[in-house]
Amino acid sequence: MKLRFILRFFAALAVFTLVALPSKPNMVFSAEKVVVFYSSQAISNSMPWIAEDAGLFRKYELDSQLIYITTSQLVTALMLRGDGEVGLTGGAAFVRAFVQGASDFVIIGGIKNILSHSILAGPEIKKPEDLKGKKIGVSRIGANPHYFTIQALRRFGIDPARDGVTFIQTGEASGTLAALVNGAVHAGTLTAPADAQAIARGFHFVVYGPDLRIPYANTFFASRRSLIAKRPRVVGQFMQAMAEAAKIMHTNKSLTYKVLAKQYRVEDRKILDSAYNPEVKVLERKLDIKHEGLQAILDEVSQIDPRAKKVKPQDLIDSRYLDEMQKSGFLERLWEEDRS
Repeated sequence: MKLRFILRFFAALAVFTLVALPSKPNMVFSAEKVVVFYSSQAISNSMPWIAEDAGLFRKYELDSQLIYITTSQLVTALMLRGDGEVGLTGGAAFVRAFVQGASDFVIIGGIKNILSHSILAGPEIKKPEDLKGKKIGVSRIGANPHYFTIQALRRFGIDPARDGVTFIQTGEASGTLAALVNGAVHAGTLTAPADAQAIARGFHFVVYGPDLRIPYANTFFASRRSLIAKRPRVVGQFMQAMAEAAKIMHTNKSLTYKVLAKQYRVEDRKILDSAYNPEVKVLERKLDIKHEGLQAILDEVSQIDPRAKKVKPQDLIDSRYLDEMQKSGFLERLWEEDRS
């Protein structure tokens, strides 16, 4: 009952987003409607936008609606309520819901299986140890940036509670960047392209996350088992579009930059380069799902909810579409094509 109440509450908060969305013009081709929620304005969440710009949804006979929801908790609530076909999300919210009984949820493809956040600060903070007793901006307590910061600090022998580290919630990456610039926090945890924007403003990496390669199911595609049973072809078409969008992201920098510039309102080529180049290296080329990333979340959740200890990573996964694309030769043919 508690889970149901919480999810209904979050869903109610997000209803205005759905109501306010403009409708698309009538499509001139026969297409299946697919609503896609995404919970972060990061490069790892850009594949649907690349697919939109490249005409891939039309190619795979889909009428897409891409909706930005500010937190993975809200995405989880809306997905559970049946308001969307696919959620592009990650972190503990999805796994917590599954552990608490929302076993209809399922992961169908992976995008990023490690944490690639970084902690940035001004010149007064030179090394991780200098973060003791400081305020660090994160999007939300319990979200991926918060989890990364705790894990990263521990690797440098820093216990946030013991060493007086205070986490300040900023809402999203842009809020963290603003708090950093305005001096409201001593340091901020960011991913691309916000970290590159911080560098351009004179901040520097105190902890460069990609080097740590902390396993975590950071970003993935999720759906519902009941939906897949009713509309298996639609979900399969979506996954083919995403597989091709992943190929474009990794091989067609020109088109990818066009999308990123429009999505993030960043025209500076240097900022796009510094955001794209390190991030693309940690994104899955063929949408693989890594079990160790999911196990890291289960281990985290189990500290609060012992039921997570009984859940295995494979319980959260339906790999049928990845398997089909592999067995049919779809992925092999796709990556043989020269899009550069």
